[in-house]
Amino acid sequence: MDKRTAPPRRLIIVTDLDGTLLHPRTYSYEEALPALDLIRDRGIPLVFCSSKTRPEIEVYRQRLNNGHPFISENGGGIYIPEGYFPMHGSRKGGYDVIALGSPYEEIRKRLIAMRDRLGIAVRGFGDMSAEEVASLTGLTIEEARLAKQRDFEEPFVFSNEPDDRFFSEIEREKLRWTQGRFFHLMGDHHKGRTVHILRRLYERRDGPVMTIGLGDSLNDLPFLFAVDRPVLVKKESGMHDARIDIPGLVRTEGIGPAGWNEAVMSVISELS
Repeated sequence: MDKRTAPPRRLIIVTDLDGTLLHPRTYSYEEALPALDLIRDRGIPLVFCSSKTRPEIEVYRQRLNNGHPFISENGGGIYIPEGYFPMHGSRKGGYDVIALGSPYEEIRKRLIAMRDRLGIAVRGFGDMSAEEVASLTGLTIEEARLAKQRDFEEPFVFSNEPDDRFFSEIEREKLRWTQGRFFHLMGDHHKGRTVHILRRLYERRDGPVMTIGLGDSLNDLPFLFAVDRPVLVKKESGMHDARIDIPGLVRTEGIGPAGWNEAVMSVISELS
């Protein structure tokens, strides 16, 4: 088909939360409100794609009146509101659920086995109280309790400097690790795979789509590869994650939600 007569592609925005749409310290999205209001007015789906747990993401869906699918725990699960797409599968709590990650209990057992075998001081969220998680993350106690309600992966920290032996052992065990604000241990899943799945579901329902993806850290790299317009948001340090360099990548001038707002407004203006 001639490009001049090709049907317009529906815009889908996929975004990381911590450090991207949400400020890395305050977790505020206030600086992104102009773009959030614009995409809501235009009916553009906003898909959260985060390392956060399902209950954590549900808090922000409620605050932002977001009724679209979302991706939890770095691609461990896709949660689709019932009836959003014509599909059949596992249903839980009002969602059609596509689970790609290994069960959290299995990931916890394997983390414990690896650290004991190697004698490396590593602690996961499962080793910490809600008060400890709150102190480590800057979350409230209630938010920390939600962060501990995990289904697919375990965030972890080293008591000392990161030890490469632990990462090698993870890979030897045929597991995966990634890094956002913390290191994460997981099974064979990642954000890119879930974005590909969601894209196919949107295209099956709506026809051609164009995807924008916004992230700030290494754990966002797989889904930035999977979108049409990848955007790397500047960190609070004033730098971009140097490990992320892919074709067509846009780097924001603003930090966190300010950069998010800048990029989304620019792309929508361009496409309009």
